[in-house]
Amino acid sequence: MRSVIQETVDLVGRVVLGKERQIKLAIACLLSEGHLLIEDMPGMGKTTLAHALGKVFNLSYNRIQFTSDILPADIIGAPVFDKGNGQFVFHEGPIFNQLILADEINRTTPKSQSALLEAMEERQVTVDGDSMPLPQPFFVIATQNPSNQAGTFPLPESQLDRFLMRIELGYPDPVAERILLQGQDRRVVLATLGNTINLPKLLELQAQCKAVKVSEALLDYIQRIIAYTRETSELTHGLSPRGGMALLSSARSWAFIHDRNYVVPEDVQAVLPSVVDHRLRESSDFTDHVGSALAQRLLANVDVVG
Repeated sequence: MRSVIQETVDLVGRVVLGKERQIKLAIACLLSEGHLLIEDMPGMGKTTLAHALGKVFNLSYNRIQFTSDILPADIIGAPVFDKGNGQFVFHEGPIFNQLILADEINRTTPKSQSALLEAMEERQVTVDGDSMPLPQPFFVIATQNPSNQAGTFPLPESQLDRFLMRIELGYPDPVAERILLQGQDRRVVLATLGNTINLPKLLELQAQCKAVKVSEALLDYIQRIIAYTRETSELTHGLSPRGGMALLSSARSWAFIHDRNYVVPEDVQAVLPSVVDHRLRESSDFTDHVGSALAQRLLANVDVVG
């Protein structure tokens, strides 16, 4: 199984150069049945990463470009009157796909952002009182520009908490950038990607991740981290129960990706920044959510052994 996952990482790495860690985090997010938020400047490869994951996992894919005038019906769909039978017929929106790229999600209003809330949590949408299931698996990758850029609407905490992980891609290193400058357009390379994991195999991998063993001592460690976030005066609030479960499921998937059927503290430490930095806010910070510096403080202040 390790070889299949590494092959998948390598394939995506042909398009998104020099970002193996971020690619592994994105795959761990999918294996954990979560959703991924990518925050970075425009042109850093956020959309390319989402499209590449859709290709290698052979998922039905749709991109929704969020703008200030987009409406919830543009995302979910809406009933349309059919003159032939004299009834309203529901026309599915782009959300009825296995992988949704919610591009620049913070460039639309909170009303349209909220169209994703039920879909992300319940894997269904409700229109006129009727609930309709979404395809399985259902994986949302949302990109957002930094909140200090013009025309952005900050995501509310309730929506941020529905993202299992948040990552940044960052600038490429000099070697990767030279390859980008000298090589083919990434869209051309993207078109050549095949799929390494089909739908039945993906569902099997997701089930295997849930079966990764967690010791009582490891659970104690996670609970000490959760308790620290709730007790320290440095933060406005602590991790929610959903945040704690997100940390555990992410650590399981990270262990699985690295060919282990049990979780070690290093797995928790590896995923901690991506799981907590969009969920927590420093008491002194009134503008934006904290970054990886907080995660490093958590790791420094919470002992692995109680």
